[in-house]
Amino acid sequence: MSIIKYILLSLAILTAGCNQDKDDITVIDNPELVTIAFFNALYNEKDIKKAASVCAPKLSRIILHYKSTQAVGRHLFNMQFDKVEVAPDSSGVKVREQFKDAATITVFLSGTYLGDKVKDVKRLSLVQVDDKWIIDKILKDPF
Repeated sequence: MSIIKYILLSLAILTAGCNQDKDDITVIDNPELVTIAFFNALYNEKDIKKAASVCAPKLSRIILHYKSTQAVGRHLFNMQFDKVEVAPDSSGVKVREQFKDAATITVFLSGTYLGDKVKDVKRLSLVQVDDKWIIDKILKDPF
């Protein structure tokens, strides 16, 4: 009977470990998906630490300095959302300019703020460090 308990306990620990990886956006190996996960953490999940976890140290310090996701959205991105959908640019223009260890990602953000519909476009520069994609810079508005 005690062997069954140990097996069940081991399975519970393994399952809990697998569930944690779903929330860990630092293990995503696609720069577009990292960018989408970053904006989702910032605007939909309201998790500033999760958003900062995929940023370069300098950008991460700036993001964490603001203490709230609302302040980050207002000051760094000049946009506020109550809820947002994030999608990569698929207009026929290059969505991603990716080289060996760097990528520029353009995303469309469409959502609501205080009942009004809001749309915006953002570009981020990502670099690959130790096989992980991190957001290095927020690029100027492309339009």
